[in-house]
Amino acid sequence: MSSIHNPLADRPDQPVVGRSVPHESAALHVTGQALYTDDLLGRVPGALHAWPVQAPHARATITRLDPAPAYQVDGVVRVLTAADVPGINDAGIKDDEPLFPSEVQFYGHAVAWVLGETLDQARRGAEAVEVDYSPLPSLLTLTEAIEAGSFQGSAPTVSRGDVEEGMAAATHVYSGEFELGGQEHFYLETHCSLATVDEGGQVFVQSSTQHPSETQEIVSHVLGLHSHEVTVQCLRMGGAFGGKEMQPHGLAAVAALGATLTGRPVRLRLTRTQDLTMTGKRHPFHATWEIGFDDELRIRALRATLTSDGGWSLDLSEPVLARALCHIDNAYWIPDIEVHGRIARTNKTSQTAFRGFGGPQGMLVLEDILGRVAPLLGVSAQELRRRNFYTEGQATPYGQPVRHAERIGRIWERLAESSDLARRAGQVAAFNEAHPHTKRGIAITPVKFGISFNFTAFNQAGALVHVYRDGSVLINHGGTEMGQGLHTKMLQVAATALGIPLTSVRLAPTRTDKVPNTSATAASSGADLNGGAVQDACRQIRERLAEVASQRLGVHPRDVRFADGLVTGLGSKVGSVDFAAVVHDAYFQRVQLWAAGYYRTEGLHWDKDSMTGSPFKYFAYGASVSEVEVDGFTGAYRLLRSDLLHDVGDSLSPLVDLGQVEGGFVQGLGWLTLEELRWDTSDGEHRGRLATQAASTYKLPSFSEMPQTFVVDFYEDATEDGVVYGSKAVGEPPLMLAFSVREALRQACAAFGPEGTSVDLGCPSTPEAVYWALDAARSGTAPAPASATYDTRADSDQRPADRDAVLVGD
Repeated sequence: MSSIHNPLADRPDQPVVGRSVPHESAALHVTGQALYTDDLLGRVPGALHAWPVQAPHARATITRLDPAPAYQVDGVVRVLTAADVPGINDAGIKDDEPLFPSEVQFYGHAVAWVLGETLDQARRGAEAVEVDYSPLPSLLTLTEAIEAGSFQGSAPTVSRGDVEEGMAAATHVYSGEFELGGQEHFYLETHCSLATVDEGGQVFVQSSTQHPSETQEIVSHVLGLHSHEVTVQCLRMGGAFGGKEMQPHGLAAVAALGATLTGRPVRLRLTRTQDLTMTGKRHPFHATWEIGFDDELRIRALRATLTSDGGWSLDLSEPVLARALCHIDNAYWIPDIEVHGRIARTNKTSQTAFRGFGGPQGMLVLEDILGRVAPLLGVSAQELRRRNFYTEGQATPYGQPVRHAERIGRIWERLAESSDLARRAGQVAAFNEAHPHTKRGIAITPVKFGISFNFTAFNQAGALVHVYRDGSVLINHGGTEMGQGLHTKMLQVAATALGIPLTSVRLAPTRTDKVPNTSATAASSGADLNGGAVQDACRQIRERLAEVASQRLGVHPRDVRFADGLVTGLGSKVGSVDFAAVVHDAYFQRVQLWAAGYYRTEGLHWDKDSMTGSPFKYFAYGASVSEVEVDGFTGAYRLLRSDLLHDVGDSLSPLVDLGQVEGGFVQGLGWLTLEELRWDTSDGEHRGRLATQAASTYKLPSFSEMPQTFVVDFYEDATEDGVVYGSKAVGEPPLMLAFSVREALRQACAAFGPEGTSVDLGCPSTPEAVYWALDAARSGTAPAPASATYDTRADSDQRPADRDAVLVGD
């Protein structure tokens, strides 16, 4: 598909974008001076503290709730229950998340909230509230939900061609199952809201939220108010990763309800344990699949069913599932495909957005398949992947042409060369030959990730830019800062668009009364959308100033240039004029010095019923090579080296993007190899309780898990036309670069067995899962059931006609 040039991507001379500058709050972060929502508490005298009353059942009916005993606790001011809600008792957008439930849906579900003068008084008051429960049967695992037929929401299908025909024509066909785990966000700052009400009844909520406008909407409907009566501000977040896209709304509503009823400020901040037990995580997935290859080992057909664990309510499970279906192809052409999706309803926290938003889960399914079947096909996984890359002119299963498909192969070859992959693979083979109890593995994997919200309406943004009489500039946009450097990029965009130094621009906190109807800062689209809006506002102002400057410079307005705080004219004899002087002239000529900017992503269309269209503005590409070493006695492993090559277009802020690629990779590494969520699935009194509810039991990546050698580079000559200053999104795509680590672990496990061993590796691939996989490889037995992996059986007596192998569950 040919691209149409868009001036949005054009960079002027001496741009501020493209420079490696520190994060705009870096000094504040490291000195502890950066203010977060909870830091504002000291500025609000007389604030009350909120504490939840959490249910000790996975599912139960509330038969009695008596708040009276709480009022006997010193310092308790109010107990909030469903009877106090003046509007709609719902914290979500699907009418399935009662803020104060009558039926408990997961262990730790908040059934009431207590407000106290101090946090400890609120806690003791919550302990005093009397609640009687009638326990009900509960479903905790995906297997239980599937067997019970417990599903919710839509069940979409992505398809193309004729799968039956494709399978019949395939020379090699395999089938199997795969289950992959979720992931806890574990942001440094837990959920927090601080609500106040002024003398006019205006509600003001400071919230750690990725979606201030939706927080405003939920608070409004809980309180029975219109949106213009509620203002939400997000100063900054101490991490979010998607966990603060939907989940903050109900918590902000509780704080706002308390402030409205008591007339006093209310602060609600979850403890780490409360955050872990009350809020959603990355969706676990279960997949059943069948795949066919032709004689040249190219994928001929794929049939699969993906089941996500949505938890107790829908939240964002439907769009997460849709993105998983749209990314199951990753970087590979699949002529005939049919992939069904469904959302299980379980009695766990409502699973929610997490960096990648379903894309990683969908992509992992196919990457796992290719890693498992390559040995059965008698080819290396590297070669099998390479043979199946998209080429120019091909389209995704949902019908979107894959622009710049050639970049997949170019990145792959360039990375293989720069990482010295061929020579190192030989060294790995030699090492494995010489070491019977320790093995190494090396793998290379690609990434193709679509950028834009898959809900088309969200692909819009606004900005407000003020130029003051002294030439200084204040910008406000609809995106939120969670440490990812969005504000840094927006400052650079504004400075570039106006041709002024970075020091002349300041940024104000995100507020719904400054830029309304904002989209969530999510889908890796924050810089694309808000950068387009900031650039639009600055363009309006610059064009007005050009008219003013042209008079002084004696040139046509189109010949006026802005750069580094100076205004010049092509062919002008006057020389340069300070930006501030032009602004001064403009003010006295009564020229408007502020502008509201707006941007909407062009070229998107999507039919969610047929799951067809072009939902993404472009694709971000990348590849990674990782080498690991595995201990055959314990399954423990070391990540020796990782080389990443990623396509960020023309970077707006290279230092920020470098941090995002590194951080995304490490977070993906954690999801795939370390982080394991465990619930009590027994029939005892604690059934449904999250067992991994602290850093002591939930393993996060640390310095010891980092690659000993870590090489990160950006793909050059990668300008993306039609996007602000030619850049590309960088938030989510790097997470999937971690696939190479898991595939390297698979290779190391296979080295413990005979040539051609197919390894079924559990996910997350913890040392335990790796041990069971390598033990199965060297013993020729199936992995232990506890490993959650599956047996590879290639007994020719069990093969159907024209079939090579069947991979089945335990």
